[in-house]
Amino acid sequence: MILKKFVFIFLFINVVFLHSSYGQKYNEVDRIVAKYPKNFSTIEQLADKIKIDFTSDYDRARAIYTWIALNIKYDYASFLNPPRSQGFSYSTEAEKRRKIQQLKDKLILKTFTSQKAVCEGFTALYQYLAELTGLKSEIIRGDSKTRLEDIGRKNTSSNHAWNIVLIDKKWRLLDVTWGQGYYDSGKGRMVNDFNAVYFDTNPDYFFAKHFPDSGSYLGNKLSKEEFLNGPLLYNKTIERDYKIESPNSGIIEAKYGDKITIEIKNISKSDVVFYLNKKNQPVKIQNSKEKRGGLEFQIAYSKSIGDYITIYVDTFSIVSFKVIRK
Repeated sequence: MILKKFVFIFLFINVVFLHSSYGQKYNEVDRIVAKYPKNFSTIEQLADKIKIDFTSDYDRARAIYTWIALNIKYDYASFLNPPRSQGFSYSTEAEKRRKIQQLKDKLILKTFTSQKAVCEGFTALYQYLAELTGLKSEIIRGDSKTRLEDIGRKNTSSNHAWNIVLIDKKWRLLDVTWGQGYYDSGKGRMVNDFNAVYFDTNPDYFFAKHFPDSGSYLGNKLSKEEFLNGPLLYNKTIERDYKIESPNSGIIEAKYGDKITIEIKNISKSDVVFYLNKKNQPVKIQNSKEKRGGLEFQIAYSKSIGDYITIYVDTFSIVSFKVIRK
């Protein structure tokens, strides 16, 4: 009976938070851009519209992010079956650069007209629109962490791309690909769900999920191993500024009976905090105590816990750890 009551509360809070957060999803720039046509005759026409409606570099950068995130869909079919790389021959370095630019221009136009792309198309279109509106933007390639299986992953090949944009003499981080939505494994498809959390993201959060191939790009440079072995963070963690104080590692070694101590800042006892056991049942945290502007609590490691522990706050996944039995 207690479990049924908790599950009901779980579902009720989920509905309430989805409803209340919807109105907070957009800022003023987003609301203006949301009224833009879905289709423009040319990319230049869209850029002119943004330049007229917004005067600050920050608002223009945000407007580009918002329009792309609202109108360009992730091409999951192409992600699963990528087209063959286009090769070309050249005799001079100038010819090589020209042909690379031609391929990039073709990608930008295809992304804009078909309104679907993978991350290369999203980042190239963002960079081009930034250039047209007087902004400087660069494309950064690297690795990303999005799944439980990424915690401690051994394969270190690059799989993603994102942008940085220069605003008020400061480089800002953004990932418009992730801003347009997410992959729902239960439904087996992409879900379009605008999210502004990946525009001008705090570097500490951004680099917990992104690792550039070269250079620090505003983050404290970690090793690739440290990046992959860190805990997995989620969108709500960034949006609500939840800070994972401990454990520092995303990989926890424990034996049955051990108590795993977790500390998260910016949550309180008024929040519903729980994890799911191996049977996918919610287990509410009962032993939390307030500490340094957050909560500290312990989870007893037992046979009821699977390979991963994901902490939820008010029905939203916040952080995941991989558990290895000693």
